[in-house]
This record gives sequence, structure tokens and C-alpha cells, in this order.
Amino acid sequence: MSETTHNSFSTLPLSGPKGVYLAPSLLAADYSKLAEQLSDAEKAGVEVAHLDIMDGHFVPNLAMGPGLVKSIRPVTGVLFDVHLMISEPMRYVEAFADAGADHITVHVESEGNISAVIDRIHELGCSAGITLRPGTPVESLYPFLPKVELALVMTVEPGFGGQSFMESQVPKVAALRAWANAHGRPLHVEVDGGIKASNAAVVVNAGANVLVAGSSIYNKKSSVADSVAALRAAK
Repeated sequence: MSETTHNSFSTLPLSGPKGVYLAPSLLAADYSKLAEQLSDAEKAGVEVAHLDIMDGHFVPNLAMGPGLVKSIRPVTGVLFDVHLMISEPMRYVEAFADAGADHITVHVESEGNISAVIDRIHELGCSAGITLRPGTPVESLYPFLPKVELALVMTVEPGFGGQSFMESQVPKVAALRAWANAHGRPLHVEVDGGIKASNAAVVVNAGANVLVAGSSIYNKKSSVADSVAALRAAK
């Protein structure tokens, strides 16, 4: 693939026009209505769509692939935030960049040379992120933070949607924001897992500026627009 310029986290200021960035997780969407649900989210003012990629090995589930990403790319102009929950990310970063990913996050626990994976993501024109499982110390991310645009804190065990928020992970958010401030790095700090109106302020106050939300946006109790509004109003 030739190098391209993507709309990515490297081009987004830490604070958007509406404060934090909301990233609906498509894992919770109705796959029979993905185009419609993406469109609804964009009309509601979200800036990012979060796509969880699972290989059935790194996590005990399968979800999405480059073909699905490519099929929905023309539907929306929001930033595609691709989270690779896979064992060998280097094998797949080019396929996802080709499919339309704007940003690619990899796990520090993945196999291979993580620093080289980050370099390759940048070569492909995407911004890069690093993340970790809840049981992994936040310090494991520090060697990679100078090279990435985003650090993701998982507040659930990766692999399945609909899990409960783990408040024990909030100190990792604060630690990453403190690191970024101390080093003068414009680092986006993203949180994913069980985010809803009742706990959004907790992670934002700790230093998060990107919130991934699945079932709190895509559900049968309220419209996407109302769900997005409730998250934005959370104090």
C-alpha cells in the first residue's frame, strides 16, 4: 500500500468542539443496520466510530474483519478507530489501513515487536495507539507512549461487549494523563468498557478525553441521539 494521509487522532486536538470525543462501539450495534446506525451516530454529533477486531485467539471471540470495515467506510466520515484484539497485529495492520482505518490500536500483550508495529501503522498513514488488559500494569505502556497518539484503558476484560465498568482501572487513566502532562505530549487517553452516563464523569475527571460507549448508545431503550445527548450531559 502506498502511504496515505488519513483523518486520525494525530490531527484532532485534545478537546473537541463538544469537549470529549464520543466513540460508539459497533460491537453493540445491530449488524443488520450498521449503515443506518453509523449515520444516526454521525448525525448526533459523534466524531469517532470504534471497531473491535477479535481473532478468537488473543480473546475468546471473533468479531469484524477488513472486509466489514471496507464495506462501511463509504457510509460515514467519522474517524474509524480500530482496536486490534489479535495475537499478531503486524500481519493485519496493512489490511485494516487499506480497508479504511484511520487509527489502529494494538495491545502491549500482543506477540512480536510492538514498536515496529507502531512504526508500520504510521507508515500506512494512520495514527497509532497502545492498550492493555485490566490485569496488566500501566507502566508497561510507558516505553511506547512517546511514539503513539493515543493510549487506551480497558475498563472491562477485552473480548465481549456488555460487561460492567471496572472502577479499579480509573487510576490508570490518571497515570497516563499525568505522564502526558509531565512529558508535554498531546496524548489522547481513551477509555473503553461499561461507559455510561453514570460513570462518564469519573473517567473524564481522571483525564480521559475519548469515551468508547457500546450498549449505552446502541440499545432499545432510547434513540442514538438521546443516548449521545445523555452521555454528553453527564456530570
